[in-house]
Amino acid sequence: MKFHLPIRAVAAASLLTGLGVTAVGTAVSATTVSVPGHALFIETDNTTGNTVLSYVRSTDGTVSYVGTFATGGLGAVAANAVADPLASQSGLTLINDGTELVATNPGSDTVTVFVVRGPELKAVQQISSGGLFPDSVASHGNFVAVLNAGGAGSVAEFKLVNDKLVALSSENRSLGLSNSTPPDFLHGAGQVGYTPDGQHLIVTTKSSTSSYDVFSVTSNGSLSTSPVVTLADNAVPFAFGFDATGNLVGLEASNSSVSTYSVNADGTLTSLGTVTDGAKALCWISVADGYFFGDNAGSSTISSFVESATGAPVLVNAAAGTAHAGTTDSAVSPDGKTLYVESGGAGTIDVYTIGATGTLTQLETVFNIPVASEGIAVS
Repeated sequence: MKFHLPIRAVAAASLLTGLGVTAVGTAVSATTVSVPGHALFIETDNTTGNTVLSYVRSTDGTVSYVGTFATGGLGAVAANAVADPLASQSGLTLINDGTELVATNPGSDTVTVFVVRGPELKAVQQISSGGLFPDSVASHGNFVAVLNAGGAGSVAEFKLVNDKLVALSSENRSLGLSNSTPPDFLHGAGQVGYTPDGQHLIVTTKSSTSSYDVFSVTSNGSLSTSPVVTLADNAVPFAFGFDATGNLVGLEASNSSVSTYSVNADGTLTSLGTVTDGAKALCWISVADGYFFGDNAGSSTISSFVESATGAPVLVNAAAGTAHAGTTDSAVSPDGKTLYVESGGAGTIDVYTIGATGTLTQLETVFNIPVASEGIAVS
């Protein structure tokens, strides 16, 4: 297992020159970088100037720091948050097959669109999020949804046109929550996401209503006037992913549980089962080849799960990996071989190789990430 600082790794000078990136720090040997098109991005959520840190990824999953890119907006901190300022999943999101990156600016009520070329980012747009305290972004095809967690909460939908977002003014829906701005970290909406078929848009409400709000989506992107609301099996539904059949795999933080649901055509959810890992504050999820990895913010561990033949969740290992303090968001490489776990409490990124049976082997730790950073994406 290797340990390094971000400044260790500005990639080979010839590579960066070709990409037009201004390097920061001391260059390392070109042999540390073998796949220049693959990158890791981290959002700092800095309240005085939000930025995205960029790392180039080598074939073994290790990363090397390239540079820092300003969003032009401001970060913000959810009320009472300690390690997770956004208190959400997907605050930093790759869209359109990874050719654009969208960063939330909750302190500015905007989102920033970057064009992506390997580890290089070029900011091309900053646009209103359509609400207060944007904290999560999702996409399907050329439609992009932004979740605003402040106040009553809302979902705003956009269309991606020539690398920029165009607001669909008729597709902005209030969630009808009762919250502050910035929202309380346990009560603000936690994630927005399209189902794999693009026919539904789902929002978690955490403690505000402990529900999944499901909007229907037409082929032209129109959202239903109001969502179908399903109470979660356990309180504080936070983040979610999907299995290979399109079932919802939700993390419910109150008792650190994973629950699975089938998504019905009418927007209702049918529970398939629930299981706890016995840890504390299971909030963030990553999916890799039938395995589900959940980050326990209160235990600084990573739990692994699979599903039974009926789609019910099954705990594999309550401590498949041990991370640093304040474990928050995570992401899996597109090939499903590497897991990157962000720890906002410690200011680290822990990197793990994912084995054929879902085992995690720690590869390295990247130190000196700004404390209370949140938002991660991998290409």
